Amino acid sequence: MIPNHTQFIEAIKEKHKVCLRFYSRADSAVIDLVCAPMDYGRGADTNDGVNRYWFWDYSSNTGSQTLGLLPEQVLDVRILGELFDPAVFNAPLNILPFPNPEAKAAGEPSQTAPSAKVEP
Repeated sequence: MIPNHTQFIEAIKEKHKVCLRFYSRADSAVIDLVCAPMDYGRGADTNDGVNRYWFWDYSSNTGSQTLGLLPEQVLDVRILGELFDPAVFNAPLNILPFPNPEAKAAGEPSQTAPSAKVEP
């Protein structure tokens, strides 16, 4: 988990956008994005059993706006004052907010992370 995992979970609950700084393996560079935090857990399209941080990437032009990052790729997450609307994601409502808020409050991963692009 990232050092500010608790703040990530709070940003989801409070529906606050975040400023995400991460290492993109595809670009071999550090990237800063304004995103909406979505989930922490395994992805539907991943078979490695590893939990990821899931974000809605408003600037994506690759077909999927959902971004899954391994904890070691997430360099910083800062909560912004701007709110997001989960309805914009066009995602199943069972993943937003977390299906089990008590488990999420404890920092446990969900089992219902969205289908998405995953950084290799």
